Order: sequence, then C-alpha cells, then structure tokens
Amino acid sequence: MKVALGDYPMNLKLSRQEAKVPYRERLLGIFLILVSFSGLRAQTEKKISLSLEDCLVRAIKSNLEVAVEIINPEIARLAAAGAGEKFLPALGLRFRRQSTNQASYSWIQASDRLTATYSEYSAGIEQLIPTGGTLSLALESTMNDSNTRFQTINPYHGSTLTFDFSQPLLKDFGPKASRNEILIARNFQKISESDFRDVLLRTIYGVDEAYWNLVYSIDSLEVRRQSLRLAQELLDKNQKEIEIGSLAPKEILSSQSEVALRKADILNGEAMVRDNMDRLRTLINLPREDRTTEILPSDKPSFARREMSFAEALGLALENRPDLMSARFNQRNKDLELGYARNQLLPALNLNASFWSPGISGTRILFLDNNPLSGIIVGKVPGGASQAFRDARNLKYKNWSVYLTLDIPFNTIFSRAAAAQAKLALEQSIRRQRHLEQQAELEVEMALRAIRSDYEQVEAYGAARDLAEQKLRAEEAKFKAGLSNNYFVLQYQRDLAQARSLELRAIIDYNLSSSLLDKVLGISLKTRNIKLADLPFGFALKEKEE
Repeated sequence: MKVALGDYPMNLKLSRQEAKVPYRERLLGIFLILVSFSGLRAQTEKKISLSLEDCLVRAIKSNLEVAVEIINPEIARLAAAGAGEKFLPALGLRFRRQSTNQASYSWIQASDRLTATYSEYSAGIEQLIPTGGTLSLALESTMNDSNTRFQTINPYHGSTLTFDFSQPLLKDFGPKASRNEILIARNFQKISESDFRDVLLRTIYGVDEAYWNLVYSIDSLEVRRQSLRLAQELLDKNQKEIEIGSLAPKEILSSQSEVALRKADILNGEAMVRDNMDRLRTLINLPREDRTTEILPSDKPSFARREMSFAEALGLALENRPDLMSARFNQRNKDLELGYARNQLLPALNLNASFWSPGISGTRILFLDNNPLSGIIVGKVPGGASQAFRDARNLKYKNWSVYLTLDIPFNTIFSRAAAAQAKLALEQSIRRQRHLEQQAELEVEMALRAIRSDYEQVEAYGAARDLAEQKLRAEEAKFKAGLSNNYFVLQYQRDLAQARSLELRAIIDYNLSSSLLDKVLGISLKTRNIKLADLPFGFALKEKEE
C-alpha cells in the first residue's frame, strides 16, 4: 500500500475541536500513521517470487552441502598434481669448507703443527624416468691446501664430472610401477568429481521436491479455503432459512460442525506451507536476514507424458550414474594396488652404470734436483681450478663401471600379506560394483513404474474431480428444489475438495517422479543444462564434452 504526501492536504485549517487537540498528540498521531504505513510496506516487501530454475541456481551457488563438497575435487586435483611432481628433476647444491689445525706427530708431515684447508663445491641434477630408473649428472670441485711436506702440488684443485644410471630390472620396474601413485591419484580425482556430481544430483532433486511440495501445499491450502467458503455460504443460507422458519434449527448443526472442521484443515494447511517453505529456504540457503521472507513459487507443475523403455533407461543409468562411475574408478585403483603389491614381491635386481671424468690442477712445487725428499723448494708454477674443470668437462680422463645388485628380503618369501590383502580389496570392489549395478537396475525399474503409475493416477483423479464437480452441482440443484438436505451437500463439497487435492497431489507426484527418474539415470545435470565448467566457484572442473 503506497501513500503519497500529496494525498494529505497539509494546508487545511483546523476546526475548533481539532485546534483543541494538543500539538504533541497530533504529532504522535501522524507518527503512528506513518509507522503503520511503513509496517505495511515492509510486510509487502518480505515476499519473493521464485521459479524452479531460480531456486536451482540459488541452491547450486549457496547450498552449504554443495559448498562443502566442491572443495573435495580441488583437493583431489592438487593431490594428483603433487603425485606427478615426482618426475620433475631434482637439483642438488652443496658447499663445504673445512679448516684443521693440529700437532704434527711426524717430521715427515710438518716440523711443528699440521694445518690444512679443504673446500668442496658440487652441483647435480637427478631425474626419475618412466621405466623406474634414475639418471643423474653431477659436477664436484675440491681444493686442498696444507703445509704437509714433500707435496708436489699445493694447493690442490680437483674436478670430477659424473654420470650415473640406475635401473630396476624386477622390483619397481616399468612405467606401471613408477607411475602407480599418479594413476591412483588421478582416479581419486575422478572419484571426487563423481561424488560431487552425486551431491549436485541430490541437491537438484531436493530442490525439486521442496519446490513442488510447496506448490502443492499452497494450492491445497487454497482448495481448503475454497471448501470453507462453500461451507460458510451454506451455513449463512441455513441461518437465513431458520430465521424465516423454513428450516428447523437442528439442521444448522451439521453446517456449523463442517465449518469448524474445515477451519481446522486450513490451520493444518498453513502449517504445511510454513514447513515446506522452511525446507526450500534451507536448500537455497537464504541469508539469515531473509529467513522470514515468504517464497511465492511462480511455476506450475507440467503434465506431459514421458515414455522410455527399460533397456534405454538402464543404458543411460549405467553410463551416467555418478555412484557407478566412482565404483569403476575405485575398482581401477584396487587393480593398480594389486599389481603394485605383486611387483613388490619380486627381488630387487638393479642395473647400475657410472661414467666419470676427473680433472686435476694446482700450484706445482719445484724441488732441488726434482727430488721432493730433499725438502728444498727452488720454485713454484702457479695453477688454478679452471684447468681441472676444463679437463673434467672435456672428458680428458674417461672412467666407467657397470654392476648389478640383488636384494632378496625375507618378507617377500615368507609373507605375502600385502598382495593377499590387495587381492581381497579388488574382489570386494568388484562385488560392490555388481551390487551397485543391481541397485541401479532396481531403482530404474521402480522409477519407470512410478512415472507410468503417476501419469495414470493424474488422469484418473482428473476424471474423479470432474465427476465430483458434476455431483455437487446436481446435489445443490436438488437442495434448492427442497429434494436434498445439508448433509448430502456438505458430503459432496467434501468429496470435491478431496478430489481436487488428490488430483493436485497426483500432478505434483508425477513431476517428482520425472525428477527422480533423471536422478536415478544420472542425467539431471544434462536435462537442466548445467555444466560443471560453468559453475560459479573458485575453480572449474573440466567436463568431457559429449
């Protein structure tokens, strides 16, 4: 209700009686009027008209269960990405510097004390390869400077370039073993995405159920109010006839009783509306300040026949149901775990190969007569670390080695518990898969039966409601002609109200059966044209295009 200031003449002259009203009281009266108008306006603003699509969008965006479950696929995706990082190369750097100072225990070492300075620098890179082996490349440089006697090179610089290769031949051999963690993590990611799809399917059906039940409770309440109006009209008519003496006073008792009963039905209907509205508010997660907002459904239930063969429906269910997808990926993981457990029973036979190239340089010490034992130094030829590095880089001195190692742990001989456990887990997942397929077959069959039955019930209740309307019109005509009484009219009114309620319930049940069939087949997202990549979350799940 809108009120404009122009509707109130502000410049009117007060009458003598109005002038006697205290100014403060007049202001208080105006204030109360404005408050009442603002209150009425606030009440009208606490209503919101929502379509079923609006409720679905709000639920997917704001439903708390969806908000919780949406994090799981991201966690699984990060876990899969982390598992794949094992094939990233590893870089290693090392620096070491050491200084020692101690007493000399031999005149050959030093006359008084022995001092030495040692430095070491190294850098290397290691890479895991798909066959399970490792490749590494390392460069190490050292420097040693001491006062030890009879040295021909001091300080001493050394560099070594090393290539190493190690390949398991039995245990941990092959891409399947080396990528086992990655494959399992990726399957868990698929499982998490399937579980999230299952949450979305349940949320969509929950919104459908709450929305159509709210529609039914509102329409049913209107049917009850209409029934009350009919009973009240009959009661008013009876009272007039009693007043003029054409009807006995006792005849009004049945009308009064029926009005009281239908008022009680309206109270029950209003409670049902509030309950269903609260369920819908919770599913779409209205803000706390809007928890009292009245939701007015704008959609009406449709009634279009839906036909589908059992073979077609079962094929869609086996292809699209998220629980079956999760079970398939779980079975793949169990198969991978069994294969890996069997691989771990094999002896550890490893092939190792190394190639290294050393380089040496330093300051060369010249002794008298080229005899270090003389202890007489006649000169020095300076030399730095660069020459040692060049010799190592140019592979001046080539060295290599190849060898095999064999380790046979006793637990792989006497105990095979891990492999046996993995085998049982695989068998369990296979049986669970069969059970879920059997359950899916049953749910599909029941959903098809329900949608056919509900369609037939709508037609039957529609015919019953049409007959109830005809019977009531005929009975009212007889009543006007004095050929009937209140009891029969009220009975036919009650029958009509029940027939309308049953027809409405059947239409609602048909819509819910159609929604349930989509959920059972796992196609609710497709029928509502909802794609995971379009969902408004912090990340997008990649969905395979059909």
